[in-house]
Amino acid sequence: MLTPPRCEVWGDPIAHSKSPALHRAAYAALGLEWSYDRLRVDESAFPGALGEAATRVRGLSLTMPLKGVAFAAAGRRDDDATTTGAVNTLVRTESGWDGFNTDVAGLVAVLRELGVSELTHARILGGGATATSALVALHRLGADRVSVVTRRPGAAAALIDLAATLGVEVTPATFDDADATPVPVTVATIPTDAELPPGVAAHLAGAGGILYDVAYGTWPTPLSRAWEAEGLIAANGLGMLLHQAVRQVSAFLHGDPAVPLPDEASVVAAMRAAVTEADAVVPGVGD
Repeated sequence: MLTPPRCEVWGDPIAHSKSPALHRAAYAALGLEWSYDRLRVDESAFPGALGEAATRVRGLSLTMPLKGVAFAAAGRRDDDATTTGAVNTLVRTESGWDGFNTDVAGLVAVLRELGVSELTHARILGGGATATSALVALHRLGADRVSVVTRRPGAAAALIDLAATLGVEVTPATFDDADATPVPVTVATIPTDAELPPGVAAHLAGAGGILYDVAYGTWPTPLSRAWEAEGLIAANGLGMLLHQAVRQVSAFLHGDPAVPLPDEASVVAAMRAAVTEADAVVPGVGD
């Protein structure tokens, strides 16, 4: 009797992850008897864990801090992984592991759900790995000018280098000197426990537009409160998590995240229900 395919999500910390709920809902909707579990793995343990997983795991979802080491471990990478230098999905093949970045597609999908179809400019808060995926996603939606606001001067250097290869003009700033030039979309990639200088959240909210905050574990955030105080849309990161997971399921099933799932709309609905039934809907945001 064949053992049903097994997939896992790795990271550190990992107990908070909603990926098991998302993937299990997708497998059930697709009629697949697959399993999906979480495993705490840090960077130092990753090489050994990956070697052991090769004999028992079909696919892996990777969260922080493993997206860089997963990129290095992938024998083949898709375009978004190559562009961002980050892999959040590994699929086992006969020759090793194929690596994908589904964060970019996930952010594009949720921004479109929020009514963003074409951009010329946008703002990113933060300069880390998630900000890199955000830059590629905003460029894919048409943005050729992006303001990047970080805590320290020079923290946006990697984004500026990437932007140059994409043909995007980046204006760097710190939270202390960021202006409030109107933007249609602000993507926040900063930790929820990061302290902002007094008045910065309200100052940035004054620029208007949609706030998409990739955080979802702690909500509302100081940023979302500031946006809502202006009567603006503030959405948490569950939508991006959902849509990147949809593309992961496709990668695990087809070996290619771009291949649509069978009756994909129904699968997405089942996955959405799995993570929203226990979470309050953000005021003003359709789910």
